Amino acid sequence: MKMEKPPLSLSEGQDIVKEAQRLLARQLASSSRRRFLRNGLTLGGVAMLTGCDLSDNAQVDQALSRISRFNDRVQGWLFNANHLAPEYAESMITRPFPFNAFYSEDQAPVINGDDYRLEVAGLVLHKQPWTLAQLHQMTQISQITRHICVEGWSAIGKWGGVPFATFLKAIGADLNARYIGFKCADDYYTSIDMATALHPQTLMALTYDGQILPRKYGYPMKLRMPTKLGYKNPKHIQVIEVTNHFPGGYWEDQGYNWFGGS
Repeated sequence: MKMEKPPLSLSEGQDIVKEAQRLLARQLASSSRRRFLRNGLTLGGVAMLTGCDLSDNAQVDQALSRISRFNDRVQGWLFNANHLAPEYAESMITRPFPFNAFYSEDQAPVINGDDYRLEVAGLVLHKQPWTLAQLHQMTQISQITRHICVEGWSAIGKWGGVPFATFLKAIGADLNARYIGFKCADDYYTSIDMATALHPQTLMALTYDGQILPRKYGYPMKLRMPTKLGYKNPKHIQVIEVTNHFPGGYWEDQGYNWFGGS
């Protein structure tokens, strides 16, 4: 007969938190501290290190979530707005570029570009919606950068569009606000910090490999951030909100690291 494990006590949970804090301290003192912090100490990572089933005690989950938020703050502190992600030659583009979402490719939203309106909300001066034509009329740049997925694979793609910092300035966004939140046509949502939003490689992508952004990659517009893991790059964006209230995210609310730096 299989014996059930008793739930973790609060004191056991506190011991786990203390052990995770000691691990953080050791890694901060090591030569590899930046890589460790960039990869992040997730709840799953702490569970693997301790060998404990953290789902047995909600209080332990809350304590470990606080460690994850601490890790977010440290990653934000380490983030360098002037450091650029590597860019590549066209010969290195991954073809075909992989599709990735929490649904199958044939379930990607079908959006009529003529009817599309991008809504802006929150701490902005100009809240009128944007048409797709207006976005395409803005100054465009392109980048060939690597998309890094939390699942362990990566691919190089060519993205074109509007620097997000340019758009935020055009709508009169409060650039001292803490967060930018995104709501998408596929019910996905996520958020980023303002420093990442203003990074020169953060792009409102309207094209892929020189063509109008395909449906499977996020038509009519996605946010492309080579400084972030793939799940932080929302597709089919419908609403952009500038806020000081923490917006969370689809995967982040399920335990993924919020900062999500690559």
